[in-house]
Amino acid sequence: MAPHFGRYDDPSEIIDLARDAVRHCSPSLSRRWEPTRPYEPEVYPPRLMWVDTHCHLQMTDLQVLDRASDVDWVLVPGIDAASSRQAQSLSIGDPDRVSWSAGLHPHDAEKWPEQREELSVLAADAAAVGEIGLDFYRNLSSREAQVEAFRDQLGLAEQLDKPAIVHCRDAFSDVFETVGSLGDPTRVVLHCWTGGPKWSKRFAELGVTFSFAGPVAFETGDTVRRGAAVLDPSTVMV
Repeated sequence: MAPHFGRYDDPSEIIDLARDAVRHCSPSLSRRWEPTRPYEPEVYPPRLMWVDTHCHLQMTDLQVLDRASDVDWVLVPGIDAASSRQAQSLSIGDPDRVSWSAGLHPHDAEKWPEQREELSVLAADAAAVGEIGLDFYRNLSSREAQVEAFRDQLGLAEQLDKPAIVHCRDAFSDVFETVGSLGDPTRVVLHCWTGGPKWSKRFAELGVTFSFAGPVAFETGDTVRRGAAVLDPSTVMV
């Protein structure tokens, strides 16, 4: 086979001639002979790139990233003002591999009035707003406080034209109503989605992105797997 002849070249054009070998070498060598078409460099399949879109590095051993040599970059979400600042610092320290977001988790929604201003400033420089949402399973903050913080932060994401990373647990109806009220719900990522077929189909109609995590593989995760089965793979992250 001629030197540098690519596996994706048209087999019908393989000609056992010296001049054909020249054609598939460097552009400078190809000047000795005028090819029937311009020189085309060999094309290789793109390298598979892994990205972790939800990695709380500020809450764990930072050597986790050092051990993940096959992960090109990660997004570190904040869950309150302090953790959002920490996420920002990690990104400044390693901008090629660490991106970050700022937001108030529903567990701490009671803190929204005091942290609203700082988180709004942080979010303006972040890649996304989050982790935000509703958690009516643990109810570590009142439902009223969760709804207020969630609505305000979704509005902030829309105002800043940034994606929103949304946590939803036992609050499908309220999250659906709130996300559906956005002008463009397609910027929403449903983190660690656990909805079944019914809610998966309804949210899919809004154009959101679904992110499946550990529960999709649990022995008790049959409902989650059935929800995943009805979705277009192009709308799904794992």
